[in-house]
Amino acid sequence: MRRAFALASLACAAALACDGAAPRASGAQATTRPDPRPQAIAAQRRTAITDAVAKVSPAVVTVQTEAVQRVTTFDFFSGSQSREQTSAGIGSGFIIRADGIILTNAHVIAGASKISVAMRDGQTYSAKRLGSDELNDLAVLQINAKNLPVATLGSSRQLLIGEWAIAIGNPYGFMLGNSEPSVTAGVVSATGRNLTARGEGGGVYVDMIQTDASINPGNSGGPLVNAMGEVIGVNSSIYSPTGSSVGLGFAIPIDRARRVADDLIAHGKARQPWIGVKIGEPGNDPNDRALLNRGAVVSQVTPDSPAAAAGIRKGDILIRSRERTLRNAYDWEAEQLDLRVGDEVPLTLRRGGRDVDVRVTVADQPEATAQRVGVLRDLELVDVTAAIRAERGIRNAGGGALIVTVTSRVAEDLGIQNGDVIVQVMNTPIKDARQAKAVLEAYSGKGRIRMFLERRGQIFSTDFAIQQ
Repeated sequence: MRRAFALASLACAAALACDGAAPRASGAQATTRPDPRPQAIAAQRRTAITDAVAKVSPAVVTVQTEAVQRVTTFDFFSGSQSREQTSAGIGSGFIIRADGIILTNAHVIAGASKISVAMRDGQTYSAKRLGSDELNDLAVLQINAKNLPVATLGSSRQLLIGEWAIAIGNPYGFMLGNSEPSVTAGVVSATGRNLTARGEGGGVYVDMIQTDASINPGNSGGPLVNAMGEVIGVNSSIYSPTGSSVGLGFAIPIDRARRVADDLIAHGKARQPWIGVKIGEPGNDPNDRALLNRGAVVSQVTPDSPAAAAGIRKGDILIRSRERTLRNAYDWEAEQLDLRVGDEVPLTLRRGGRDVDVRVTVADQPEATAQRVGVLRDLELVDVTAAIRAERGIRNAGGGALIVTVTSRVAEDLGIQNGDVIVQVMNTPIKDARQAKAVLEAYSGKGRIRMFLERRGQIFSTDFAIQQ
């Protein structure tokens, strides 16, 4: 229909060009008139897509990163040698505030020691990381600039399947020769998509927008835009057997991205909504429709949690939260990402064949509110409380110290990570964070230290020395 309409309009423009002159006798003076066809063609070339792109593309940026890694090589004559290697990365982002605030994906800047942002005209700024949230795969940057063009944020609620979806970003970066963003167009193919096959890292991709607009390497972090020129999502991932776009692209809904960005700007981290329930796995077979539509079955309720206070029990089936129907565990996971700490949320659950309505006040994750203990400027620890033990499934019953922050250097050198629990240092069992700090500092400068940790229910050890 669109092609037929365009052809009809062109035919009309050609007729108008012939109509205006009255029949004249041979030898009469011809009247010269401006040819209206260029203007008619220009008007027809403007569409909802071109208007949307013109509105948003000035706010789209290229995000360039550098990461320094230590590489160990072995030579037969000289033995092991260690050297630093710099690797470059590239992605996209878009300006959400005129004072230089930029939204992108967390995986675009993961591990970066240097971040820079290139504008549409090629001007480049050094960027500061305001905050990053790996769970939602979102990050906020800031550059030192004012009065910048800003992308209009729309809403990801009530999207229409089949409406225009426009992906804007910088696939393959400057391989294409300039800093102008690329545009691909398609439709909203589906909403509420849950990517059950998780990739590396801690990102959770649930309740995603699916589009057939091509999303290619380098597009990550760029905006997905509707026909009104409003951002409806943050381009994040593709499903592809080849590594390139096959028409299965996914974007993080902008309503969630806006909430996370607000937290990152205000606090430097995203507050993780928590009510204290564990939901049973929906099953290993994604084709089992019975499992995917039975609701979210509560397998555990954390003691002294908001869920416990609301009277939720093991075996209850969550079937509704606010306006969202909960068909399975993925829907509940998506709902949690959209909640805000402090919200009082109406929940409907099924218990013994009847529906029960409860209200739950959303809290922070237990470790977020626990007092942190710093160790030698490289670690932050919190006590393993009963709530943290239940929430994280920690098997060690004798206390311990949960690692909530570790510098990248120490994480790489010692092979430890956030979420590990220190259970013993040398021959001393660890009961809490303060004891872990005291024992580690006592061994500082005294040679090799062996530390035992729990990760996903397994105990491992690492050896290191602390130099004074």
